[in-house]
Amino acid sequence: MRAVVQRVKHSSVTVGGELISEISKGLNVLIGAQKSDTQQDVKYMANKIAALRVFEDNEGKLNLSVKDIGGEVLLVSQFTLLGDARKGNRPSFINAAGYEEGKKLCEMLLEELCLMGIKTGYGVYGADMNVLIENDGPVTILIDSRKIF
Repeated sequence: MRAVVQRVKHSSVTVGGELISEISKGLNVLIGAQKSDTQQDVKYMANKIAALRVFEDNEGKLNLSVKDIGGEVLLVSQFTLLGDARKGNRPSFINAAGYEEGKKLCEMLLEELCLMGIKTGYGVYGADMNVLIENDGPVTILIDSRKIF
C-alpha cells in the first residue's frame, strides 16, 4: 500500500455535489493498494498512520500522533498513487490492485483504523471525488508498506 498523509485543519469529500464525509483536525490520507498487498500491508499502514508523530507538543516539536491529539482521519482511495511514470509520459497503473481487491484492502484499512479508536471518514471507492484539503503546516509524509521510500 502507498499513502500520502497530510496534516489538516479540515478535510472533506464530495461526490456529485453531495458531502460524503468530513473531518476537522487530523490527517487526510490518500491511499492506493497494490496487486500484491495483503493483510500484513494493511496492518502496517494502519499502525503507521495511527502512530505517525506529525502534531506539535507543548514545545512545538512534532512528537504527537493523531491518536494522541484525539484527531480524525479522512481516508480517500486513489489508485493513481501506484502510477509509474519512469518510462514515457503516460503513467502505467499495472501495479495497482484491481477494483474489487483494491476496494477490499481500503475497507480493511478503514476497519483497522476504526478498531484503534480513531474517528475515520471515508470517500467513495472508485468514484470521481472532490477532495477539499486544508493543509496544516503544510506537513506531508509519504508511506509505502514495502518501505521503498
